Amino acid sequence: MSAQVVRRDVVVASLADLQERERIVVDVEGTELGLYFYAGEVRAWYNVCPHQGGPVCQGKTMPRTVQLVRGEGGLKSGGPGFHPTDRNIVCPWHGFEFDILTGKHPADHRVGLRPIPVRIDADDVIVTV
Repeated sequence: MSAQVVRRDVVVASLADLQERERIVVDVEGTELGLYFYAGEVRAWYNVCPHQGGPVCQGKTMPRTVQLVRGEGGLKSGGPGFHPTDRNIVCPWHGFEFDILTGKHPADHRVGLRPIPVRIDADDVIVTV
């Protein structure tokens, strides 16, 4: 007989605070979560990098790095640049990057952050743990 997992909703932040700060890392019963507000969306991820277990949500968020091209037909390198809208979470341990909205690694979509169910009710940000 297997034990049944009981999930419950926990209010972890106010939407207004999350919108202002854009990221909040919280502890819910011993489990750290990263809450993000970007492009009008709210996301929640476990604060564990799939690479080597680093505190990924403690890292910076920054535009996704892209390779710029220049010249006729785009045949020459324009050096590195930043995507105008895509933002990544960058793990502070080894620099692994993950899309802030999908949680996926930009080069290997099989690798990604583990999501937490999150919803908004009035001004409450609620996760299901």
